[in-house]
Amino acid sequence: MQTLDLSANGIFVREILHNAPDPLLYEHALRFEAGSRLCASGALVAYSGAKTGRSPADKRIVRHSASESHVCWGSVNIPMDFWGFSSARERALDYLNTQDRLYVVDGFAGWHPQHRLKIRVLCSRPYHALFMRTMLIRPTTDELETFGAPDFTIINAGQFSASRLGGPSASKTCISLSFEEQQMVILGTEYAGEMKKGVFTLMNYLMPKAELLSMHCSATSDANGNHASILFGLSGTGKTTLSADPKRNLIGDDEHVWGDDGIFNIEGGCYAKAIDLSAETEPEIFQALRFGAVLENVVLKEDGLKVDFHDTSITQNTRGAYPIEFIRNARIPCMAGHPTDIIFLTCDAFGVLPPVSRLTSEQAMYHFISGYTAKVAGTEEGVTEPSTTFSACFGAPFLVWHPGKYAELLAEKMRQHKTSVWLVNTGWTGGSYGVGHRIKLAHTRAIIDAIHAGVLAHAPTATDPFFGIEAITYVPNVPETILVPEKCWEDPAAYRKTATKLAAAFAKNFHQFESGVSAEVRAAGPRQA
Repeated sequence: MQTLDLSANGIFVREILHNAPDPLLYEHALRFEAGSRLCASGALVAYSGAKTGRSPADKRIVRHSASESHVCWGSVNIPMDFWGFSSARERALDYLNTQDRLYVVDGFAGWHPQHRLKIRVLCSRPYHALFMRTMLIRPTTDELETFGAPDFTIINAGQFSASRLGGPSASKTCISLSFEEQQMVILGTEYAGEMKKGVFTLMNYLMPKAELLSMHCSATSDANGNHASILFGLSGTGKTTLSADPKRNLIGDDEHVWGDDGIFNIEGGCYAKAIDLSAETEPEIFQALRFGAVLENVVLKEDGLKVDFHDTSITQNTRGAYPIEFIRNARIPCMAGHPTDIIFLTCDAFGVLPPVSRLTSEQAMYHFISGYTAKVAGTEEGVTEPSTTFSACFGAPFLVWHPGKYAELLAEKMRQHKTSVWLVNTGWTGGSYGVGHRIKLAHTRAIIDAIHAGVLAHAPTATDPFFGIEAITYVPNVPETILVPEKCWEDPAAYRKTATKLAAAFAKNFHQFESGVSAEVRAAGPRQA
């Protein structure tokens, strides 16, 4: 480990562990963090306390003259003044200075050598240090020697609460970013994913500023890195699962940039959902959760060693973080050429979208800006049907610019590189949630395989009567009976009613974007709404 003087940053902790290796972080987590365990596979099991997911309503961005005209202010990017940020930073530093030890992690964001950023993380939990050591790109020994001052610093004092925002009844969680100060401050949440997404938010500001497209997507390529594909999708749509494909090279599972010479991963690790994980259904991810990985908020079985991946008593958002090289077919460095295919993943719990459709460029823009998926019923008493979720560009919580900025960049790159675009439904067929059944993972994998093989480029199609998209009617190794939704429902009237309802939801959501898109894109939406 290196010696590091952080007094200029207001840090005077007696023991500073700078770029501590994994074994030492394991040792400290087991010694100093209540509940941390070593499971049978060798992964560290850690717990994030009361917060087991992100707190998007508590994210703040400092309003500054240099960047305020670029930021799409609103419910996603809530403004904070510099005094408020300074106060939060001082509170975080005061807390860290009370701790016995401080962990400092240096790493890179972005595999492209011309576009990578130097990130420094300050935290007092070894679990947080190991998580970011996993999720950032780990520098070589020579790179650490010349690392120098970081481009961006994360000050994580998540164990300590923030001053209440907005009065006595408001949240005591605050995640604040200043692009000008090049810092992020975390108070009131110990959920490690806030750090990961803070870096992504930074990249979502800087990359489009340089006319590069930052994307919430996974990416794979063929063995040569020439035929790449990117998979957009919200949480639960299969973005990470489908990218862990033994027949393809993995570029990354969540965050990428499309530049002038191809695509590159932002991260050095993967952060997969662990709920119902098994060696049979997701072997690549299952084997990756070993020594050097972090399992977050999972429950151990009675033997105290094996993980019960089906137990959601702590949270349904159980997660596993592991270095990308733990996936056996990862492409290192994580870069590839321009994508030949773009795949929009949606988990349609209403069961009315086709399993796979070919989109025109205008339809692609419509669905990219819409960013649709659905959440299933049953999580709250009295909820009996699915609910729609629209997230612009499949990543609204992390966007900084107006969604139109990202859409314009995507459209230009699609046209320039003649990229094919597909809409793949990983959700329900034969009826909505509770009536129909979820499309088998094996069938979705067969669809993705067919896209990559190029066999769907000239496959027969049927125009969907409600959404106007061309549903593929033949896919090798997929039953033809599930490829056209209206043929799967036993009750045709129920199908028409449900499809009409979803089409109307699309139109209502898209209304907010209509003034910023062409008439052709506006016309590419549902036919009956």
